[in-house]
Amino acid sequence: MKKLALLALIFLTTSINGFAQNKKQDAAAIKKMCGCFEVTFNFAETFNYSEDSLYKPSETKIDKGLEWAQLVEDDKNKISIQHLLQVGPTNSPYIVKHWRQDWLYENTDFYMFNSDNTWNFITKPKAEVKGQWTQKVYQVDDSPRYEGSGTWVHIDGKEYWENTTDAPLPRREYTKRSDYNVTTRGNRHEITTTGWVHDQDNVKVIREARKADVILAKEKGYNTYIKVADSKCKAAADWRSKNQNKWALVRTKWGDIYGRNKSLNLEEKVDNKPLYKFLFDEENYDTAEKINPVIESFVK
Repeated sequence: MKKLALLALIFLTTSINGFAQNKKQDAAAIKKMCGCFEVTFNFAETFNYSEDSLYKPSETKIDKGLEWAQLVEDDKNKISIQHLLQVGPTNSPYIVKHWRQDWLYENTDFYMFNSDNTWNFITKPKAEVKGQWTQKVYQVDDSPRYEGSGTWVHIDGKEYWENTTDAPLPRREYTKRSDYNVTTRGNRHEITTTGWVHDQDNVKVIREARKADVILAKEKGYNTYIKVADSKCKAAADWRSKNQNKWALVRTKWGDIYGRNKSLNLEEKVDNKPLYKFLFDEENYDTAEKINPVIESFVK
């Protein structure tokens, strides 16, 4: 009996130490996505299943640029990274606030995209997310985009994380297409010797209430992030320093909304303007008194 108890204690201790060690490896891998990168965005529609003989697939899209990924928060169970695009001439670049990714360890609360600007709040059992990290991805205005949970893998010299989840249409699509309303995203983030890769296998889905989903087409995305000297992204880093207080206020307001733990249905426009156009107005939306009401106005 004593031997069994001792074996159980050894097993438990080994498991706890293993989770702690893996968590450190996971966090280190996530933070390797920070810094200055030369990015190439590649997207191509691979298969279409439309019954419309006039169906036109999305054009293959290849874009390049510099991206600054700033570590915003590094806590025990949370790592937050803000992405900024730096475009235009080297001597006078233009900075675009891009997406943000938050990584939460063993998170149980999720806002899962359904369709048509609606996110359903769900809670998963602790056992289901044991040892996993949730990646929460936000729009340029810090409103929700998509999220999912998975385990970081460190084996045979490879480090990667995978998840499949539903998401709104990407910006390159929703301004041009209205023949589908959900993107089921297969995401793989892999750390490489030169930076990292965002590998995607996406499905374009038509979703209607009380009907089975219809697959319109499939798409391959392959975005490469090649690490370069941080000095190349100085303009983006400077922009972040100048504007960090304002965007901290925006995150705080959204944090309050997410903390309500209720499903979200958001307006696409208020006064004929999307939310990012309000918030990107740096002169008129720079205090909590101005920021909070306009964000709240988009929550139905």
